[in-house]
Amino acid sequence: MKRNKVKKSILASYSFLIYLVLYAPIIILIVYSFNDSKVNAVWKGFTMKWYYQLASDGDILIALKNSLLVAFASTLISTTIGTLAAVGMYKYKFKGKTALDGLLYVPIIIPEIVMGISLLVFFSQAKITLGIITLILAHVTFSISYVVVVVRAKLSGFDSSLEDAAMDLYANEFQTFSKITLPIILPGIAAGALMAITLSLDDVIISFFVSGPSYETLPLKIYSMVRVGVTPEINALSTVMIVITLSVAIISELLQLKLNKN
Repeated sequence: MKRNKVKKSILASYSFLIYLVLYAPIIILIVYSFNDSKVNAVWKGFTMKWYYQLASDGDILIALKNSLLVAFASTLISTTIGTLAAVGMYKYKFKGKTALDGLLYVPIIIPEIVMGISLLVFFSQAKITLGIITLILAHVTFSISYVVVVVRAKLSGFDSSLEDAAMDLYANEFQTFSKITLPIILPGIAAGALMAITLSLDDVIISFFVSGPSYETLPLKIYSMVRVGVTPEINALSTVMIVITLSVAIISELLQLKLNKN
């Protein structure tokens, strides 16, 4: 009994240490975003002025608008393509399906820097000017696989007899999909879309290669500011990014829990 208590204490201490290492830097960053001093090492009191400066900084607002535009556009495209691909892979059998299934995981496991360079080479060879179009296409490229994985997880428990019953009641394929299949897998689609938008908002490496000199997203703006030095304004901007991505991630996790329950 005493040995079990010791084991539990060790496990609790170890878990606490792991969480401390993971989250202490984020907590410190958020706390110092309210620091009245421009020097992060010295606390001089609470202030909101760095957030007010962000709200009046035209370049940052443009970068935020760019990030949101790319995120929503790429999410819409990748969710549509990913959902159709997941449904097609689930319902139909065709030659090369196993190979195609394996290829879907390549964007997930491949290093981001390799994907960024390969996309840059592709756009250069295709004579596509780097900018918002290449950013959206690049984000669609790495988001589709995540959408497919999430939607297929929902389809794995799908009862195909419901579609058969709808067809027996003279529903055509489109009506069956829109009124039977789509509502059932909708939580999976929403979770995949939220995952895609989170990945898009957070991406730095791939965006760095395909954004071009005239189009800057918010993560790239933060990266360029950090190269000069870490200031409370950067902490405030990073805190805003954390709040946005964390909110989307929480919503995505809640939908995933609902998906698993169903």
